[in-house]
Amino acid sequence: MSSFCLPGEIAIRVFRACTELGIRTVAVYSEQDTGQMHRQKADEAYLIGKGLPPVAAYLHIPDIIKVAKDNNVDAIHPGYGFLSERADFAQACADAGVMFVGPTPETVRKMGDKVEARALAISAGVPVVPGTDSPISSLQEAHAFAQTYGFPIIFKAAYGGGGRGMRVVKEYEELEENYQRAYSEALTAFGNGALFVEKFIEKPRHIEVQILGDKYGNVIHLYERDCSIQRRHQKVVEIAPAFQLDPHLRDRLHTDAVNLAKQVGYENAGTVEFLVDKHGKHYFIEVNSRLQVEHTVTEEITDVDLVHAQLHVCEGRSLPELSLKQNKIRVNGCAIQCRVTTEDPARGFQPDTGRIEVFRSGEGMGIRLDSASAFQGAVISPHYDSLLVKVIASGKDLPTAASKMSRALAEFRVRGVKVGQLCLMPLPQDKSVQKGSGFYFWGGCVTIISRCKWLLADSKSQCLQPENMEVMKSV
Repeated sequence: MSSFCLPGEIAIRVFRACTELGIRTVAVYSEQDTGQMHRQKADEAYLIGKGLPPVAAYLHIPDIIKVAKDNNVDAIHPGYGFLSERADFAQACADAGVMFVGPTPETVRKMGDKVEARALAISAGVPVVPGTDSPISSLQEAHAFAQTYGFPIIFKAAYGGGGRGMRVVKEYEELEENYQRAYSEALTAFGNGALFVEKFIEKPRHIEVQILGDKYGNVIHLYERDCSIQRRHQKVVEIAPAFQLDPHLRDRLHTDAVNLAKQVGYENAGTVEFLVDKHGKHYFIEVNSRLQVEHTVTEEITDVDLVHAQLHVCEGRSLPELSLKQNKIRVNGCAIQCRVTTEDPARGFQPDTGRIEVFRSGEGMGIRLDSASAFQGAVISPHYDSLLVKVIASGKDLPTAASKMSRALAEFRVRGVKVGQLCLMPLPQDKSVQKGSGFYFWGGCVTIISRCKWLLADSKSQCLQPENMEVMKSV
């Protein structure tokens, strides 16, 4: 069997899993990415999108399918971003006789359409946030919704996620500007500017449930992740399992996630995302029909290799055959992921580019690093996401994992580009931490913001006040 994946650190993650399973790996790369690490890690690599800009190259489905057919590729792993949630790409793979490592094209289509996904959730008995039943086509429709439900409201891209095309509107004067910006962002990111509107839940927790399904109707969950710490709707820190989550609420989240997945006949890995308000009520927001950036923390606490599972399910093996039964999935300890990005906190977290002159990472027991461009001599491109390396810390409990994370991040040294690094500073011996106070906002929402600092590469360390970090509490 042979498989290839679209670029980035997720490509390297997939290639490693394939190698462990004895699967030949194939990379594709744009003209601008000849020196990227994912190309070096694959057994074979082929140019796509000749003459196209780098992002456009990875969105050029005919070239990707041609490489797959010309080189006898059995399966394509879409990674995340780019074409990972495009139903037309999943269908193109099927039409070419190439396995798509993910849900069926129809499921990708249903889950990618946020309005249809919402309707499916309602039919499955899963609570949803009040919102429009279909994409809106005018500013007047947004105004009418706001008059009915009141402010604040939020615009969301109807055909994509990841924080793109999302704008919160707190008062009428902001409505037109945010509508236009959300439309423009959605059009640029997903090729479709369609938006829908929801009532904005203020200061929620963002809890997501990892699911896994096979071709025979079996669906399990692998517990949940707390992704409440965000900046500009982008996740910054992810924690598994969710800290101080009411056991009954946890059970409801798991049950609703599995029921929704069964409702659509979900295959392969996916994530069902929820908001939890300050009263402990949960609301479905979306399904990501792909592997998530933060899948790592779930792997660390369950000891389930999600990419292995994806590949086996794609081959037609059942979850019971893989010994993946719900009563056998257990949580062991806690894991935290921090995203180290090439952003300059001193300039409002603007992405920074250039060549990495010095790179020294934090390592040691309980630390996992997933990266693609984190090495001396790497060129940080302006064309892609600013993620440099994912740092995952695991331990017997949250204070232990946070202590390991703090130590590992403090060891990082990067020169040549500015790097924003969250340093978690919880003290396990601190009684307030043990009790939870000062370590979370209401309801146990882990924040750690009051105990963090930003390190600036190429300059002296400096501390920024929490209010300057612009941490968003919703997707």
